[in-house]
Amino acid sequence: MNKRFALGKFPRTRLRRNRQFPWSRSLVSETNLVTDDLILPLFVTEGKKIKENISSLPSIKRYSIDKLLKKIEEVSEYKIPAIALFPYIDKKIKTFDGKEALNKKNLICRTIREIKKNFPKIGLISDVALDPYTTHGHDGILKNNYIANDETIEILSQQALIQAEAGADIIAPSDMMDGRIGIIRDTLDNEGFNKTIILSYAAKFASNFYGPFRDAVGSSKSLNKADKKSYQMSYKNSNEAIREVGMDINEGADMVMVKPALPYLDIIYKIKKKFNIPIFAYQVSGEFSMIKFCEKEKIINYEETLYETLIAIKRSGASAIFCYGALDIAKNLKNE
Repeated sequence: MNKRFALGKFPRTRLRRNRQFPWSRSLVSETNLVTDDLILPLFVTEGKKIKENISSLPSIKRYSIDKLLKKIEEVSEYKIPAIALFPYIDKKIKTFDGKEALNKKNLICRTIREIKKNFPKIGLISDVALDPYTTHGHDGILKNNYIANDETIEILSQQALIQAEAGADIIAPSDMMDGRIGIIRDTLDNEGFNKTIILSYAAKFASNFYGPFRDAVGSSKSLNKADKKSYQMSYKNSNEAIREVGMDINEGADMVMVKPALPYLDIIYKIKKKFNIPIFAYQVSGEFSMIKFCEKEKIINYEETLYETLIAIKRSGASAIFCYGALDIAKNLKNE
């Protein structure tokens, strides 16, 4: 028997001894969560002095830029290292081809500039995809009811460039087009943005857990009864995720994302074992909303359950976690 994995034998070995006290449990803890592990997703909308509730995403709001800056003050106070931005685009400026995504003065670019001007030290992650900007709600160019891969990545590379020019620290393509990481990397490098980080949503699954997010960015009604299964991964597959990650690493990804998080802990674990690359996980809107609605019904304790889920994600191998409750966790960690 490998002595490293010797199990011991009762009664000489009693594993409960180490669990007797809070301090002893802390000393033998194998996985710990710290504020540095957290990224807070934020939704921005046009206007001033706006804080809008999102009915399907309890406690989370859309903010106008001025109110968003106030929120980021709190993020900075609790030392959350980074935020991830997502825009809510007025349906009047949505188009079939999503051309507003390439407007250098669009909502997301203006927001990036204001944040970096006021909070230059906070990490800013900017989403690259067309779904907030298109009338059909898909992440790319729709042709004959199919997302055209190559035409889409040409637009995404320009979208990534204008976000980098605005000041985004991390460009995060979430669209799941083939080959887009290489094209975006070349575009950024050729324009002098070789220091800009690319976080690839390398293993993004066609999940049922995205509904509240689509409400938050205003794409759910546009998408109607369509789905994204022709470009997002099937939740029946895991080996395919390894191939997706490997290809994106070869194309120049600096970090990779697994989305959603909790139903795909096995995917995070497999990627961690296979590749030496930072892995981010997104605890998506559906995961978070379930916890919040259960809290409302007094079924569970929100903060303790949220903490448990984040520990599970970290234990599986994630380097950092997108979490809508990041501030709640950070406040608790500070008070410990």
